[in-house]
Amino acid sequence: MSWKRVISVVFTLLVFAAAAYIVRTLWVHYMDSPWTRDGRVRADVINIAPDVAGLVVEVAVKDNQQVRKGDLLLRIDDEHYRLALKQAEALVAARKAQLQMNQENAQRRTDLDALVVSKESRINASHLAHAAQADYQEALAQLEVARLNLSRTEVRAPVDGYVTNLNVFEGDFANRGEAALALVDNHSFYVYGYFEETRLPLIRVGDQAELRLMSGERLSGRVDSIARGIYDRDNPESRDLVADVNPTFNWVRLARRIPVHIRIDEVPEGVTLAAGLTCTVIVTPPADRPRPLPDRW
Repeated sequence: MSWKRVISVVFTLLVFAAAAYIVRTLWVHYMDSPWTRDGRVRADVINIAPDVAGLVVEVAVKDNQQVRKGDLLLRIDDEHYRLALKQAEALVAARKAQLQMNQENAQRRTDLDALVVSKESRINASHLAHAAQADYQEALAQLEVARLNLSRTEVRAPVDGYVTNLNVFEGDFANRGEAALALVDNHSFYVYGYFEETRLPLIRVGDQAELRLMSGERLSGRVDSIARGIYDRDNPESRDLVADVNPTFNWVRLARRIPVHIRIDEVPEGVTLAAGLTCTVIVTPPADRPRPLPDRW
C-alpha cells in the first residue's frame, strides 16, 4: 500500500472522527443541556383603580409614560367629597356638644342627694353619657373616612414604572375599583424559562443563566425558583371531583415544559425590556459540580 493511500485513509478517518465528535457535541448541547428557546420576559403589572367614584377632571399621564412612585396619575372631582368632609366636621361638633351636655347632666345627678334624684335617674344619665361618647367616636370615624375619601380623589403611582393600557380620559366617570390603567413595575422584570422536564435534573436554584433576547441583547441572571406544578390536561377533574382519565394516549410521549423563574441581575443601559418579549435561556451549572442526566429508560 502506497503512502498516498495510507495518508488518504488516515485523513478520511480523521474527518469522520471530527464529524462524529461535532455531531455528538451538538446532540449533547441541543438535547442534554439546560437551555430553552421558550423564555418570556415578565413583570409585575399593577391594575390602577380609583378608590372613590366620580368624574375624572384631570389625566396627568400619557400612555407608555414613565412615572415615579408618588406621581399624580389622575384626579377625580372632589366637590362631593369636600362637602362630605364639611358634613362630617359638623356632625363631630354636634356630637361633641351632645356628649358634653350628657356628661354634665350625669355629673349633676351624681352630685345631688339621693333624696332629690333617684338611683334610676342617675343610672339613666350615666348610660346617656356613655351612648353620647359612642356617638362622638362614631362621628370621629366618619370624619376620618371623609378625609380619606377626599385624599383618594388623587390617584398616584404606587411604584416606579410605565403607564400602559391607559383607558380613562378627562370627562369620564370613574367607578370605584374599576381599573383605569395598568402600571408595569420598572424594578420587577424577570424571565420565565419553560424547560423540558428532561432537563430539570441539570438545573438548581442559584445557577447562573444567560438570557438572549431576539433583538440581540444579552442579559445575565440566576435561577430563582422552579415551579412545582402544572395543569394536567389529560386527567382533569370530573364533576364528581375524581380523575377523568383519558382512555387513549399517544404513542409518542412529549416532554412537558416546567416554568423556571430567572431573576435578572442587572438591565444594561440602553436595553428596553417589555413584558412578553421572547428570549433564549441558557443555564450554566457550576463547573466543579457536574450533573449527569439520569437514565431516562
